[in-house]
Amino acid sequence: MNAAVEARGLALGYGSRTAVAPSDFTIPTAAITAIIGPNGSGKSTLMHAIAGALTPLSGELTVLGESPTAAQRRLAYVFQSVDVPTGTPLTVRETVGMGRYATLGMWRRRRAVDRDRVAAAMAELEVTDLAARHLTELSGGQRQRVFVAQGIAQDHELLMLDEPLTGLDLNSARTIDRILHADRDKAGAVVLSTHDLDEAFSADHVLLMNGRVLASGPPQRVLTRENLETAYGLGALHEHRDAFLDDTDGAAGASH
Repeated sequence: MNAAVEARGLALGYGSRTAVAPSDFTIPTAAITAIIGPNGSGKSTLMHAIAGALTPLSGELTVLGESPTAAQRRLAYVFQSVDVPTGTPLTVRETVGMGRYATLGMWRRRRAVDRDRVAAAMAELEVTDLAARHLTELSGGQRQRVFVAQGIAQDHELLMLDEPLTGLDLNSARTIDRILHADRDKAGAVVLSTHDLDEAFSADHVLLMNGRVLASGPPQRVLTRENLETAYGLGALHEHRDAFLDDTDGAAGASH
């Protein structure tokens, strides 16, 4: 299977309101794909649809070769922010262990392999020393590492993250970025939403959005001046002038 996600004429929305106009795109396997665009461009809506949490208005969407709802058991979705009510007695170890629920169910006893997966995920995200602490005692960066550990503890072929590096301290950002590349190198697909151009440039594949998928492909061919002017408007270019590539071949690599 060459594609983790395929869409043809995909339109998304809520009730009668269209959030993403009909779009065609492919997200490859064994790659990190960044979904980038301005606020309100449809990034989160598209992520929810891929995760099977939103039914398309029209068009086709295939995830890991099947429908998004059927593929839910094969993907892990890490949200940018998870509200934890004050006083919730969840420890770091228990939170990461919840990543095994999709495989075990909530009531089956964990096996040695499950405990090993949880321990390995905690070690990879450098939260082992926080295992007995409650989530409400953690910093924002520590908490985000815990939820990424929960994601990779789950059996998955597709790892999805909603703006995973936004607002994090440098150590947490570097740790999570390292894990994303390690997950990709295991021949999995990683999809993340972002508003950061540097983060998008470092991905293997990019979807550029503004109410639809304007372009998709390698970052050097998608994040051209012409495409970014279309997505963000002329005013946005002044803040990031040095980050843009020269548009030597127009949007030749973009798929619309």
